[in-house]
Amino acid sequence: MSYQPPPRRPGPPPRQGPGYGRPQGGARKPPYHQTQMLPLPGQEQRRDYGPPPRRDDYNQPPPGRDEGYPPPPPRRPRRRPRWGRRIGITFLILLLLIAGGFFWMDTSLNRVAAIEDYPGRPAEAAGTNWLIVGSDSREGLTPEEQAKYNTGDPTSKLTDTIMIAHIPDNDTKPTLVSLPRDLRVEVPGHGRKQINAVYSLGEAPLLVKTVEANTGLRIEHYAEISFLGFAGIVDAVGGVEMDIPEKMVDRQTGAVIPAGKQTLDGVQALAFVRMRKSDATPRSDLDRVVNQRKFIGALAGEMASPGTLLNPFSLFPMIGEATDALTVDEGDHLWHLASLGFAMDGISDGGTVTTTVPVTSGNAHDMDDARSEQLWTALREDTEIPADVIEN
Repeated sequence: MSYQPPPRRPGPPPRQGPGYGRPQGGARKPPYHQTQMLPLPGQEQRRDYGPPPRRDDYNQPPPGRDEGYPPPPPRRPRRRPRWGRRIGITFLILLLLIAGGFFWMDTSLNRVAAIEDYPGRPAEAAGTNWLIVGSDSREGLTPEEQAKYNTGDPTSKLTDTIMIAHIPDNDTKPTLVSLPRDLRVEVPGHGRKQINAVYSLGEAPLLVKTVEANTGLRIEHYAEISFLGFAGIVDAVGGVEMDIPEKMVDRQTGAVIPAGKQTLDGVQALAFVRMRKSDATPRSDLDRVVNQRKFIGALAGEMASPGTLLNPFSLFPMIGEATDALTVDEGDHLWHLASLGFAMDGISDGGTVTTTVPVTSGNAHDMDDARSEQLWTALREDTEIPADVIEN
């Protein structure tokens, strides 16, 4: 038997169609993501579960298991914004900020031990009495500021503005009384002096004792303001509107204030309340104290106006300027000053009585004892001031 060679292994099939490895008809191979793995031995053919369920189908029971299948939990409703709660929290935060700001400003007030107890001090009476002092001290002013405000003698420590503000406990009107700068009074331990020089002898404590000794009124509160502080408060409220009846020219400082309705800034306001040597103030200091009371009323009205109190951009600069400008007694606080400000707001509309202490002559050197005592008695007893005692 002859040797037969083994059959040859068949080669690859001949190329068919226009593309390599393509079946006839030009159909392509299925894509990779459409291929399926062959089942492993002992496993069933892979089931076709169809397309993935839609979003809403997750809350439906599987097909064929409707009976006895618990219903799906209800969808949790979308939480609506609680605007009332948000507004309440915002309002509370604003209140805390305002309270904190007022507390900080109250602690920032300049304080001095102005009111002291001593033997023979007047007893407490009706109402509350403030001593308001305008000091012409140049302390802290630069040479440029002294020239700007026409302050004069740089060594002076006089009080050219002295007033008593009485706030009653009943329904009588508040009262603002001016004490002329040249008024001669008995100064404890120093004899008879002009009242504007008392501050230079013993500063605030001696001035309070002097006023109490010559009026019989018990002073409970003290407020002092300087040149720079006064001008700063006026500028902080945006100026004060005044109606000047006639042109004012100060022969001493050269300051000029035209006639008519206008808004005075800090420099002009300072010139207005200090002016006494001009044709517009023929009674000198008696006319000046009248102008001072008019301006304080206009300033208090500006500070208490809704445009200032309801506008934080005006309110807080004003309070900040006031805390820097004012010096008060150790027992005084910001709310005491607010009470004083609201009482003085009535000057412009007649809600506050304004007067100068009765004097014997135009030079305002001596008090008229009889008429002055009627004034002090009315204040001590919270009664109406007799009309013939009021001087303007």
